[in-house]
Amino acid sequence: MTGGTSRVSCAACKYQRRKCTPKCVLASYFPADQPKKFQNAHRLFGVRNIVRTLEQLDDEDQKADAMKSIIFESDMREKFPVFGCVECISHLRQQLQIALLELQYVNGQLDIYKRRQQHSSESSVGNGMLMVPFFSSIEDEYSRNHTS
Repeated sequence: MTGGTSRVSCAACKYQRRKCTPKCVLASYFPADQPKKFQNAHRLFGVRNIVRTLEQLDDEDQKADAMKSIIFESDMREKFPVFGCVECISHLRQQLQIALLELQYVNGQLDIYKRRQQHSSESSVGNGMLMVPFFSSIEDEYSRNHTS
């Protein structure tokens, strides 16, 4: 090449078959090596709406957050055409519920250990010995208290 440097067009400019200028607002969000990301966003929102959204925001952090949301939502819409983000949110809620149930179970186990330890400490105060409960006896107690 003669006469100057060449700039690689961003995925948006490549898709639109135009020259990518240094003032291109989409270049930082749609690198040339990730055309699918732009195609998904373009399909769901359109270039005009994406640019309009960016122009309405003053802060660079807000623009970055808006673009993350646009890209995420459009990628989820491609992955789950019917429900999009709702499918992902539903899955995350289900995982949260499972984690909360697991936490409740662990807290129940801790309560059993504490009660067992307290009971053992109270019964062995007279002779100065600290009795530590066995794990199997705690499991047995938990089973007795939590079976149908």
